[in-house]
Amino acid sequence: MLGTSLFARYTLDCSNPARLPDQQPPLRQFGYDTFRNLAPSGGGPSAVVGALPDSYVLGRDDEVVISIRGRSRQSVSLRVGRDGMIALPDLPPFAAAGRTLRDLRADIEARVARELGGSEAFVSLGQTRQIGIFVAGEVLRPGLVPLPALASLLDALGSAGGIRRSGSLRAIRVEGPEGTRMVDLYAAIAGAPGNPNLSLREGERVVVPPLGAVVAIGGDVTRPGIYELPAGAANAPLPALLALAGGALRPAGNRFLSTGTDAGGRRAMSELSPRSTVRRGDAVVVLPGVDAMAGGLRLTGHVVAPVTRGVGPRGAGLRALLSDPRVIRPDPYVRLGVAWRMDERTRVRRFIAFDLGRVMQGQAELPLQEGDEVILLSQADVLWLASPPVQRALRGELSPAPLAPPPPAGLPGAPATQAALAQANAPAGATPAASTPPLAPAGAAAGDCPALTALAVAARSSPLRFAHARSAGFPDLGPGGCPQLFVDYPTLLPFLLDQAVLLAGEVRLPGLYPVLEDTGLDMVLAAAGGTADTADLSAVEFAREPLEGAGAIPLSRVQLDLRSRNFAAIRLSPRDAVRVPRGFGDRDTGPVALVGEFLRPGTYDIRRGERLSELLARAGGLTAQAYPYGAVFTRESVRQRQQEGFQRTARELETSLIQVAAGQAVAGSRAGNLDIGGAINAGQALAGSLREARAAGRMVVEANPVVLASRPDLDVLLEPGDLLVVPKRPNEVTVVGAVLNPGSLQFASGWRAIQYVRAAGGEQRFADISRAFIVLPNGQTVPAGLGSWQAGGPPIPPGSLVVVPQDPSPYETWGLIRDLAGVLGQLSISSAALAVIARQGR
Repeated sequence: MLGTSLFARYTLDCSNPARLPDQQPPLRQFGYDTFRNLAPSGGGPSAVVGALPDSYVLGRDDEVVISIRGRSRQSVSLRVGRDGMIALPDLPPFAAAGRTLRDLRADIEARVARELGGSEAFVSLGQTRQIGIFVAGEVLRPGLVPLPALASLLDALGSAGGIRRSGSLRAIRVEGPEGTRMVDLYAAIAGAPGNPNLSLREGERVVVPPLGAVVAIGGDVTRPGIYELPAGAANAPLPALLALAGGALRPAGNRFLSTGTDAGGRRAMSELSPRSTVRRGDAVVVLPGVDAMAGGLRLTGHVVAPVTRGVGPRGAGLRALLSDPRVIRPDPYVRLGVAWRMDERTRVRRFIAFDLGRVMQGQAELPLQEGDEVILLSQADVLWLASPPVQRALRGELSPAPLAPPPPAGLPGAPATQAALAQANAPAGATPAASTPPLAPAGAAAGDCPALTALAVAARSSPLRFAHARSAGFPDLGPGGCPQLFVDYPTLLPFLLDQAVLLAGEVRLPGLYPVLEDTGLDMVLAAAGGTADTADLSAVEFAREPLEGAGAIPLSRVQLDLRSRNFAAIRLSPRDAVRVPRGFGDRDTGPVALVGEFLRPGTYDIRRGERLSELLARAGGLTAQAYPYGAVFTRESVRQRQQEGFQRTARELETSLIQVAAGQAVAGSRAGNLDIGGAINAGQALAGSLREARAAGRMVVEANPVVLASRPDLDVLLEPGDLLVVPKRPNEVTVVGAVLNPGSLQFASGWRAIQYVRAAGGEQRFADISRAFIVLPNGQTVPAGLGSWQAGGPPIPPGSLVVVPQDPSPYETWGLIRDLAGVLGQLSISSAALAVIARQGR
């Protein structure tokens, strides 16, 4: 058994995965699974299925069933005896053994007709006899196997459990009284040449010898496997082995790679010709002669599904490929498509543009070649050409790809700005201007969109190449995605920009639109949704960069009058720029809001140059309870300037605190009697409050229509976003600051600031009455006049605010508290204005 196992391992080495590494699943020996279903269930003899042939030779113990019909009616079952005879009733015995069923049937029919006139006989076989066949050699259960008389060699092998994989299928010997014959089972199970005799007779013996020479055939064949060579053969023609494997999958263009052993026992590879001879132990792989697609082209991009098609007959082109418009998804960009074609001489791919709309209408054609990839664009793909990431790539605003996702905003380690991240990654001692230029679009990793990297490289190598495209978008709007088309074809983005014209101004979808040479402006406007209703077609700006022979690129710019809407007469070329201006209109770009005591408050659109008196008239004027002197008027531009003032004051305040701290360190004990630390802490808190404070943007305006009628110079020009709040006439005056009982007091006609301060309990011990001030209802600030040398100030109108500050000593020498008092005055004015707006907006 050990010798047989080693022999099987040696002969089956051609199935080693190292010999055929690409063969999946691994090869199996052919033919041995044939006996899997031939073994009888329960270990009994195989059953005979179907009718017995007339050539069946009867023997001892066969049962013959005879039915006689006619004058004599009887049915008998007779068994062939040891002497080979059978006997019918009323008839003498006669020989049956050794005769065929056909001969016995004819003899019985003749005897019955002769001896029993007027009767017919019908002959069939009942049970058949059992024979014993001895099976030896490489089978699972060798020994004597009982079989029906009609069993074949396959039945005998199946009853013996089948042939081991170490046994031969091509040299089975059948030995018997009539001699020995060799049976090749491949002729029965694999279609090999020959007509094997599979019948068995009683007394014969079946011997299965060890496995002979084998070869392996894998790759592109119908039935890969390990095949045994004919008995005694050490080699065989390759065509015969391919026939055993069902033939190659392709009729021609195959390559045959053989892995065998050389004279030194080393594995060696060799190429075989179709008529070569294969030796034992060789492994042959059938491969395509050239592993490449021939005659195919691909349709991809804005299609229902990417498909691969054949080139078709000579001269077939895009019309045939796009003959069914249902393959194109809705909303395609019809002004340009591209074919990605490889140059046969240089083997370099390049883009060839075509007008998809004209091709679909049968007005244009592009012959296609083997290997072409036809790419269709969508409207979204074209609008992406003017997107923020593309504009940033054109401007060179790039950053290196992050090695790991950045932490979320607000967590420790999260960079505050892109500049901070760039500075953190810069080499030690490098300035921002001298740092290495980043490589990926801002807001996107380097590998997210390879098309942006290709565009950035092209833009940096030739800064003027995309000059027409740099003003098409707004790079500061935020990040954007990357269409899958430009992930699959990164070099398509620079090509489309080279082919694009710029549409800007009053068009519904401004941007960059790729076109062919001599394309009408009407077609491009149609792709952009047409012109806007506000367009001024009398002065359309048209710019072109014609390339001269000397290499100069002069920019020619003309104005076109297109009020006739003959857009088709304007023929465009790639890199042209068309700007449609906005027509002049009196309507301004935003509304003005009126809140409070108006007859018709609300939001009003304004025209250019409209004044406040005109808007008040449109609103029906003021109500009888209106208090125009206390009107609050806010403007966005003023708010921004005030906000910048707060930030500037906070910075100046922090600088003053640093100077105070430095002076304290120099003065030493001379300042020991001053609470400088507390003052610095208060100043820092105030600086923080300034940075967080929101300016109101209030302006002092005259809102009384009567005054405006007599003083036109006070009539303010309105701007979009202005807000005017006119409150009801108040009946109180508010006193705050260093007084004993701060609060609001009832208005008294003719009262001055000193009287309201006394009514609030008088000033506190450390009050600085010389610096008290009044915030009037219109937002102006005037001195309160509470000093000993002052006359108590002017009469105070209702709705005013009297502020009595603290005495700045003992810190008067710094000048710090004077700054703090001024800042507090600004915050008080802003807070008062916001309070009035909040009350009137309810």
